[in-house]
Formats: sequence, C-alpha cells, structure tokens
Amino acid sequence: MSVNTEALIEKLKTLPPQRLAEVADFVDFLKVREEKLRVQKVDELFVMMDRLAAVEPQLTEEEIQAEIDAARAERRAGSNANRR
Repeated sequence: MSVNTEALIEKLKTLPPQRLAEVADFVDFLKVREEKLRVQKVDELFVMMDRLAAVEPQLTEEEIQAEIDAARAERRAGSNANRR
C-alpha cells in the first residue's frame, strides 16, 4: 500500500483533538510492535548463529590453512595428471 505523507497530514488536520489523540496512541502502538518484531528477529538470528557454531567445531587458522593447502595440492595433482 502506497501512502502519500502529505495526504495523510491533510487528513490528520481535519480530525478533532480527541481523534488525534487516538491516532497518536495507535502510532505509538505500531512503533512498539515494530520494535518488538525487530528484537525478535535479532534474537532469532542469534539463536541460528549459536546452532551453526554448535554444528561444526571452530577451525583454527592452522587447520584452515591445511585445508587450503590440501585443496591446492589436489588441484595441482589433477592438473598435472591431465597434462600427461
């Protein structure tokens, strides 16, 4: 839904003070709801990160380098075998 801010402001100007107070309360409610949703999404993200961390033990820098070296050696061996 596209909302024209200027049109909304013009509509608000026509409301009596009591209705403006209701609109203000509703806007506050929406802001709180959005904030709760944002916090919930951040919490879900942290839960997912914790699950990912628990799945595979963290590799040390040395283990990462060993994996890279092994992959490079395997690739080189494959390249050398294709040249023959």
